[in-house]
Amino acid sequence: MPSKPAADLTLKPLWQHMRLLQARMNRDIDRIYIEAKLDVRPGYVVELLRLDADGPMTIADLAASFERTHSAMSQKVAAMQRAGLVRTAAGKDGRSKHVLLTRKAKRVVGRMAAEWRATQAAVAEIESEIGYPLSRVVTDVELALERASFYDRVTRNLAEDPAWLE
Repeated sequence: MPSKPAADLTLKPLWQHMRLLQARMNRDIDRIYIEAKLDVRPGYVVELLRLDADGPMTIADLAASFERTHSAMSQKVAAMQRAGLVRTAAGKDGRSKHVLLTRKAKRVVGRMAAEWRATQAAVAEIESEIGYPLSRVVTDVELALERASFYDRVTRNLAEDPAWLE
């Protein structure tokens, strides 16, 4: 007799709504950039604003400033180079690369900063409307993870699941 098919555990992931919410908000930011005819992907804004504020940085320093890996930032810098927004120059040690804004980026960075301020104001507005702001949720999750890491929580649950123990 054939066994009963397993239930699809992926149908209702608990935090899927967070991913969908962020995607919805990102689509709106994309729309603003398209309507403004800004030839910049919104996904580059924070790095470009950081470089504008702090000046040229090594890829490693830029990555560290956002708590990202060197590899991930290196890929992003390469994409921003292809878009004509940054260029790199060899560092004094000959091993590192400094990331610098191009003229194209400098022409639009003021508008990107305006969008960033407007976005932060919109987030603050939304947080004032809801009873439990998302920034508080993030802080509370971080505190919970300090009490017990996500790894510890998942492995504890796995230890109680017979299918994992097989």
